[in-house]
Amino acid sequence: MFSKTYMLKKRQLLLCFGLFCWLTGAITPLTAQNTGKFGALEFGHQQRIVFLGGSLFENELANGYLEFALSSRWPDRNLTFRNLGWTGDNVYAEARSTFSNPPTAYQQLFQQIRAAKPNYVFIAYGGVESEKGNEGLEHFMKGLEIIIDSVDALGAQTILLSTIPVKMAGSPENTQLQNQNLELYAGGIARIAGKRNKRYVDFYRPVMEKRDHLFLDNGIHLNQDGYYFLAQLLEKSLGWPTRGEKIVITSSGKSANAQNATILTNKGDQVRFGVEEKLLPLPVPSSDRISPEAAVTFQINGLKKGFYTLTENGKQLITASAAEWAKGITPDHGISMAQSEKIRDFIVKKNDLFFQQYRPLNRTYILGFRAYEQGRHKQGLQDLDFIITWLEGQISLHRKPVAKVYEISPVK
Repeated sequence: MFSKTYMLKKRQLLLCFGLFCWLTGAITPLTAQNTGKFGALEFGHQQRIVFLGGSLFENELANGYLEFALSSRWPDRNLTFRNLGWTGDNVYAEARSTFSNPPTAYQQLFQQIRAAKPNYVFIAYGGVESEKGNEGLEHFMKGLEIIIDSVDALGAQTILLSTIPVKMAGSPENTQLQNQNLELYAGGIARIAGKRNKRYVDFYRPVMEKRDHLFLDNGIHLNQDGYYFLAQLLEKSLGWPTRGEKIVITSSGKSANAQNATILTNKGDQVRFGVEEKLLPLPVPSSDRISPEAAVTFQINGLKKGFYTLTENGKQLITASAAEWAKGITPDHGISMAQSEKIRDFIVKKNDLFFQQYRPLNRTYILGFRAYEQGRHKQGLQDLDFIITWLEGQISLHRKPVAKVYEISPVK
């Protein structure tokens, strides 16, 4: 029989251990603790979305997948985006410093947020700060909450993104340590999201599970496959269904029926059908690895043994065997894929111009304390707005899928 003193001490130890775990994040990060509080996110007409953080967002400038995913989801709503990602930055804006002071780097961060006039701000910090481990966690969380306060004061909505793991950071031991810290900070971000009733997107665990082909050679930053994957994770986390559509055609002699398509003519082994996609597919990454969840898949059943060609608006799209068509084929080219790539190209060009505008290389001479030398170029930076607006118009004009007519017929 245990004494009352022993049982009391045991309860105290358990209580202290539980409190320690909660404070330090030793328990598995609360990556989805507030997911059930929110329905699917829906952007309004002409709203502005801002990306704020470190290299995760600055590297997105050259990829455009996250912006494409959000923009093309609402093709009729004229959404606009501003990317304020800054490599090496932290929640105290230490990487944003310039030779001109004031404004300080910290003041400049909040000026940039206000100038973007956001309705939504996606915040992705913690990667740089995580290098300080558990000792720096409280300081990081305090800084993140200050940024959230600033966004709240503007009447905008905050969406918090987790850290992402690394594939390689020197030795295996250091890689493991870095990922432990990154997971710790992801847990801290999740707790703030729960406390402040903010949406939270967990990138850490899904990327950790599939990180083999998602990173550049440096093992730290994502490649195109990584951003392609992240775009799908983001859509899912915001409560949106996958954009991939499955077109199913079943032909049996003189009759044919369709799913997500309209039968136009049927001549047995030759079927014409129309398709109106709800959303454009994600652009194909440079590796050509595409996901059926991010593109259109054609499954054609009932074909006799042999090879069949699928045409799209009269042009050959793909040729495959009847068995392959029955399994389903996801083309990596075609009208919609070309349209998606065109939009992504517009996004990248627009973001490059905005980058030049809000952080020009010779900022000190144009906007800083030596503006008396080259301050005349300030007007040139402002004039970039005309080109940026034109590119945004092109993005808006082309992000809605066009109707297409397909025909499957035997190779003769």
